Amino acid sequence: MGQEISFSQFDKSDFDHFYHKLNQETVLLKKMFEQKACSTRAPVAGFEIESWLVNKNMQPNPINKHFLSTLKNSLAFEELAKFNIELNSPPTPLAGNVFSRMHKQLQSTWDSAFQHAQTLDSQLIMIGTLPTLKQSELSLANMSDLNRYHALNEQILKSRGKPINLDIIGKEHLKLAHHDVMLESATTSLQIHIQLPFSIAHHFYNASIIASAPMVALCANSPFLFEKDLWAESRIPLFEQAIETGGFNGAAQGPIRRVSFGSGYVRHSIMECFTENLEHYPTLLPAKLNSDIAAFEHLRLHNGTIWRWNRPLIGFDDDGTPHIRVEHRTPAAGPTTLDSIANSAFFYGLAKNLSDEIMEKGLPLPFSQAKDNFYQASRYGLDSSIIWFDGQKHPLQTLLKSELIPRAILGLSSLGISSSDTEDFLSIIMQRINNKQNGCYWQREYIASKKLDVDMPQNLKLMTETYLKNQQSGIPVSEWSIL
Repeated sequence: MGQEISFSQFDKSDFDHFYHKLNQETVLLKKMFEQKACSTRAPVAGFEIESWLVNKNMQPNPINKHFLSTLKNSLAFEELAKFNIELNSPPTPLAGNVFSRMHKQLQSTWDSAFQHAQTLDSQLIMIGTLPTLKQSELSLANMSDLNRYHALNEQILKSRGKPINLDIIGKEHLKLAHHDVMLESATTSLQIHIQLPFSIAHHFYNASIIASAPMVALCANSPFLFEKDLWAESRIPLFEQAIETGGFNGAAQGPIRRVSFGSGYVRHSIMECFTENLEHYPTLLPAKLNSDIAAFEHLRLHNGTIWRWNRPLIGFDDDGTPHIRVEHRTPAAGPTTLDSIANSAFFYGLAKNLSDEIMEKGLPLPFSQAKDNFYQASRYGLDSSIIWFDGQKHPLQTLLKSELIPRAILGLSSLGISSSDTEDFLSIIMQRINNKQNGCYWQREYIASKKLDVDMPQNLKLMTETYLKNQQSGIPVSEWSIL
């Protein structure tokens, strides 16, 4: 959804024209894949991390336009809500001491943005869902002033024909109705990118699907929403229900949905995802884009309105050659910059090792089981058990120690990552597993430690203040104290 559009009102001719261009671009992309005309560069890493602007009371502060205009950082962008921003990383070859360099760059960007927020009587915080958030703050008045967001809201509500009904059963039960797409803005994440040669991209995409369960549990940081304790990673059901609209004929509850785990593995080529986009998803944003079809602007905009938890992307190398990226969207933002890069290191290593195994032996797990594992891990976090390659159920915390960390080490070695980076960043993951303390666990333990003489909103405010102090200390979440 990074592309801005010129208008937010459309008629039938706009949809017809957009679909015609989308079809042309999809055909061209398939032809380029068949002709091996896409980039063959070695893997390249990158990420996007979303965060919140809050005031001194830890409530959302809707000032992102002024914040960004005065920050003047080309790596920072507006998000759906006026109180959210996104920080990007420059593409970096996935080799050597890449994670040390990524952490240094992110920390520098974060420090600059954080200090700038303070000059505006605000704070910047990276967390999956803001614990102090109120439903009333998710209103159109707080939607960023970009045409694409207003058009997206209008088209999704039009396709649904009814309000958005949120119904999440976790440790507690949250059920409510909402009348716009602003619920999505409560789901801030770390989005991990990897550019790959086209010939192996589909194997890595499938590996990312299998890796999603351990990733979402390990990185869980979103238990609280509107004063309710829900899933370990409540972003998952929240995002899926916040934009609950499906494929053609209004099949919002059908198997093809715009926010989903996907419909299956790809079998022969990553092109299968873009073909599915064309054939199964109606256009939401039929923008007037006066570009050559080789720029794939219609295809990229359309793909940006389909939110698979693992999503293929089309981009371009510096010389204009199209390339493929896989975007892994399951981790929550935070708790620290160090945790975020450690999460990325674990993902790259695990997915690379799984991808190598898939290429050698075939898919080791049915898609339906990978999907079930993902939702179990989203709901129960490090307390979950999942079915693994041997067909047996394993406690995820045990599986992480016994098999997944060793797989990640092997994967990073095969990528040419330095042994020092592998040891430094995966040790952070191992400590998190050993201490069984990610962001979700720390938040729940903090609230459980408080006496009942203070009400829940006040406890959540105190917790968020403490979380922010810990975040700024730079100490990984596994070492955070409850007191």
